[in-house]
Amino acid sequence: MNKSLATLLSLALLAAFSSLAKADISIATAGPMTGQYASFGKQMKNGAQMAVNDINAAGGVLGQKIKLLIEDDACDPKQAVAVANKVAGSGVVFMAGHFCSGSSIPASKVYEEEGIVQISPASTNPKFTDEGGPNIFRVCGRDDQQGAVAAHYIVENFKDKKIAILHDKTAYGKGLADNTKSAMAKLGKKADMYEAITAGEKDYTALVTKMKLAKIDYVYLGGYHTEAGLILRQMRDQGMKTILIGGDALVTKEFWSITGDLGEGTLMTFAPDPRKNPIAAKLVEKFKKANIDPEGYVLYTYMAIQAWKQAAEKAGTVDPAKITTIFHSGFKFKTVLGDLVFDKKGDPVITQKRQYVFYAWSKGDYSEIKK
Repeated sequence: MNKSLATLLSLALLAAFSSLAKADISIATAGPMTGQYASFGKQMKNGAQMAVNDINAAGGVLGQKIKLLIEDDACDPKQAVAVANKVAGSGVVFMAGHFCSGSSIPASKVYEEEGIVQISPASTNPKFTDEGGPNIFRVCGRDDQQGAVAAHYIVENFKDKKIAILHDKTAYGKGLADNTKSAMAKLGKKADMYEAITAGEKDYTALVTKMKLAKIDYVYLGGYHTEAGLILRQMRDQGMKTILIGGDALVTKEFWSITGDLGEGTLMTFAPDPRKNPIAAKLVEKFKKANIDPEGYVLYTYMAIQAWKQAAEKAGTVDPAKITTIFHSGFKFKTVLGDLVFDKKGDPVITQKRQYVFYAWSKGDYSEIKK
């Protein structure tokens, strides 16, 4: 080989290795980007995209840019597993997802096997972290916490009223309903009715009629805003004044688009409004300037990616095993919603006094109920 050819080859190899060294780091978010729960997928997409844009604008992670993959699981367990396998094959090192517990739990088995760090911004079923591997985390609360808050509120305010508890058979909905039901029982309040519904149905007339005959005063639903809105409308169609109570899956303006003024007075539990957290003020304003309302789980998704970035910088690598070690070390992450520390299960250590609070819907928006 002559000298000039060898020089050219060396330069080509150097360029190739340099390109590989500066290749983008692939991460992903996954949730219901389509289907009846797509408003929550949009929340996750908005939060993830803003986080990645901000990180890349500030120089990336360890000098490398982040590439964001956005995947649709439609809140379907089988599709979620397919998504998990897809991103694993794409070289993703971190998943900021999924949304539905019924998706996150089966997908987490793939991430555990493939050694990919998973942080869910929104999956609240206790089994997600109770049974998940060491690389499985969440930045939101749990349904045993949310159910306890719901139960205390119900017993304190509606002890002498008739309560129906419904669930949609999903990991999230049934888990939340059952946690609320058991917490109520411990406080001496028994549910007057306990029924399952099928998510995706349009006609709940028979159930509504049954509740009407039982003279139910309050309905607690473990399920999503779409079914909640339909059940509420059909209760009003039958002249029922029964108040609907739900969980964090009602935290979307789409709920009001289903109910209209009939949604007035609906109650729900969610974390203290992240949009009103003073630490997040500048970022909230940035979202609003981009015509995005950072409601629900937008800022939680942003927070999950922030935490992963800080762990990578602390570890000096994006190696998931080393990042997992950082997450379990008691390291305090500085996030858009305040300090974050993970416990041994992968749940956030509660650093605020209230993990969940009650909200009431009125005139197309929701506001915290002040005691």
